[in-house]
Amino acid sequence: MSLITLSPDVAEAKAAGTPIVALESTIITHGMPFPQNVEVARRVEETIRAKGATPATIAVLDGTLYAGLTDAQLDQLAQAQNVAKLSRADLAVCMSKGLTGATTVAATMIAAQLAGIDVFATGGIGGVHKGAEDSFDISADLTELAQTAVTVVAAGAKAILDIPKTLEVLETNGVPVIGYQQDSFPAFWSSHSPLDAPLRMDTPTRIARAHILRGQMGIPGGQLVANPIPVADEIPSDVMAPVIARATAEADQQGITGKAVTPFLLARIFELTEGRSLTANIALVLNNARLAAEIATEITRLRETA
Repeated sequence: MSLITLSPDVAEAKAAGTPIVALESTIITHGMPFPQNVEVARRVEETIRAKGATPATIAVLDGTLYAGLTDAQLDQLAQAQNVAKLSRADLAVCMSKGLTGATTVAATMIAAQLAGIDVFATGGIGGVHKGAEDSFDISADLTELAQTAVTVVAAGAKAILDIPKTLEVLETNGVPVIGYQQDSFPAFWSSHSPLDAPLRMDTPTRIARAHILRGQMGIPGGQLVANPIPVADEIPSDVMAPVIARATAEADQQGITGKAVTPFLLARIFELTEGRSLTANIALVLNNARLAAEIATEITRLRETA
């Protein structure tokens, strides 16, 4: 029995040896309402195709894990109710029960590796939540990056998190955190933060070469490519900081914990910014999709010429 089912487009790309980029599906089910969710998903997929790669949106539909969704399946997922949010702990359980679930960063990385896909584009990774020294609320995304050999392109970690602690955990786990074309670690909705990116690379070719070398050396885990949101689309950090602080304080006051924290904060920040946060989020996802397709293309080229 195959553990993962490839869409016709992805199967064709695998057979031809052409570049593929994995995409998560929680942005579709938990990020925005229908029909905006499916419209954005299609824009992201088309952005990857325009760069010469094949998109592979990852999701579980009625117990089957898919790499790549047909138009009908994408519509089905976008309109589905009570969709599970899947990380490493939930993925196999959802499949065994025949349920439908959308994949987070960690689960998407697992599925990408199963499908033989090297590169994954997302918005921002999860990380260490504020107050984690008491709650121990740390995303499984960080440990997944330490053990699953997929290069993840993101606009840093979600800015609602404790970014310094997130970077410390990534360092402890030996995850390369690569700032793309800048020394500052991007802050999701903002292109810059006061924090330095631990590493810097300026071309997709160098990132692709590092990905291949890690595999050849037998080093477990992936790479995090921190790709800043274009300045024209960003919300400056001095504007976002008080908004994030207010939303975080409201979550604390209302006793919101665990998996409920992130969706509450993102929804509240959307309200407080009058929708600007979502507009910026869409822009950064499209930007990450473009870079991921370029990296995937270079990985394919380097392997062909080795």
